[in-house]
Amino acid sequence: MRNNWQPKLGDKFVRRPRVKAHPLKRALGVPGLFSAGYGNVGSSIYYALGIVTLVAMGATPIALAIAGILFIFTALTYAEGTAMFPEAGGSASFARHGFNDSVGFISGWALMLSYVVTIAISAFVIPPYLGHFWPPLKESAILSTAVSMGIIFFLMVINVIGIRETSFLNVTAAVFDLLVQLLIIALGLLVVFNFDLLVNHITFYWPSTENLILGIALAAIAYTGVETMSQMAEETKRPAIRVPRALILMIITVLILFGGVSTVGLSAMSPQELVTSWATDPVAGIAHSISSGITPQEIASRFSSQAEVVIVLTWIFSGLRDLLPGLVAVLAASILFIATNAGLMGISRLAFSLGRYQLIPPALGTVHSRFKTPYISIILFAGVALAILIPGFFAPTVFVELGALYAFGSLFSFFIAHASILNLRIRRPDLPRPFRLAGNIRFRQHELPISAILGLLGTVVVWAVVILTQPYSRWVGLAWMAIGLAIYLLFRRRRRLPLGQIVSKPASSMREQR
Repeated sequence: MRNNWQPKLGDKFVRRPRVKAHPLKRALGVPGLFSAGYGNVGSSIYYALGIVTLVAMGATPIALAIAGILFIFTALTYAEGTAMFPEAGGSASFARHGFNDSVGFISGWALMLSYVVTIAISAFVIPPYLGHFWPPLKESAILSTAVSMGIIFFLMVINVIGIRETSFLNVTAAVFDLLVQLLIIALGLLVVFNFDLLVNHITFYWPSTENLILGIALAAIAYTGVETMSQMAEETKRPAIRVPRALILMIITVLILFGGVSTVGLSAMSPQELVTSWATDPVAGIAHSISSGITPQEIASRFSSQAEVVIVLTWIFSGLRDLLPGLVAVLAASILFIATNAGLMGISRLAFSLGRYQLIPPALGTVHSRFKTPYISIILFAGVALAILIPGFFAPTVFVELGALYAFGSLFSFFIAHASILNLRIRRPDLPRPFRLAGNIRFRQHELPISAILGLLGTVVVWAVVILTQPYSRWVGLAWMAIGLAIYLLFRRRRRLPLGQIVSKPASSMREQR
């Protein structure tokens, strides 16, 4: 039977609402954002101290401090950029708006390399910390690397099947880790800190200028949380206000913790001892030094001669000192496991964001019909992380090489982020900036933030040092970028899209998948 119905005057029509290109629920506040960023930064101290000491030796605190200054500049740049563009993508988003799609892709692809290395290196140092309970995990490179690869494979499967990341879990883990690191610093200053010994370790083991600059580059791995917080802007309530607040809070926290841990570390042991016995688990070495330091009675006698106080302090200190190595082992393994998983989740977010604006083939963001997860990007990039861990079976330098490879990608994306913010100040000065960097200089009637200029110059110099001095990161990093550019060119030509201009509309296929 044919339907002859025709609309009549006065009939009302109801349009089906379009599906948004990014229906991410805005549920995060400052605590959730801070915990997500700190989860990455807090985990990095468990391996960054060892990587930097392998190169910078006695100048490790100085390398971390200088890298910390660059981190402040970078975090402030991300605060202004994320407040302007509260969307997933981080530096890739800034570059797309500040320049064009080509620069946005280059930044995003470099950022993907950083995520891949974060996945690999976080998993790589889990077994050495668990070696506190079973020494072969620390002593055997073959067993340690195999377990690390097993962890990545396990998390890859879990992420393909689908898991939920809860803000409550992140906040709890971040708070617990923060408290333990403060405990390590407090006990370390109480038990092993010796100013004269610290100065002696710094001066006696002072590195060459080249190694000092390389140590600063490797120290960039210690400040991984800034990009994570920017990536989560689309899931944040009032991101223009809360993302900058969370970034500033993280700056203060991270600088205090890294300064304290590195100072205690070089008081507890010489750089030579750290890189010989504790390179992959430096915080475990600090805990071991504290637990085998001076006696509880000597500590108590520093504060009072009263017997009651001595007994209480002895009891408290003895308990904390005995528990600390095992506590550090469990906590480090746990938070590194969470960081590995967060890297997998973050790279799938980034792949979706790049695919949405047709910077990479949308297939990389394809959602599984059953599990509703971006399984192709998860499997692909987990596979790359597994591949770069293969040298761990036979190459003793893989630890430093992973750190340098991370520096290649992160410093490159940081450089583009600074350049994007500066270019936006010139090209789009009237763009609303809910968070605007202070301390500007005038250039042709434009106000340019000094922190972004210094951040750009600093990251360029340090990145150049990595390129010139580290053959592994140079060739692997450049090969990664070349492969990415080839994919970008072929994809854009096939879609008949301009290579350099901005494609303002999200890809329809990505909209449908999401």
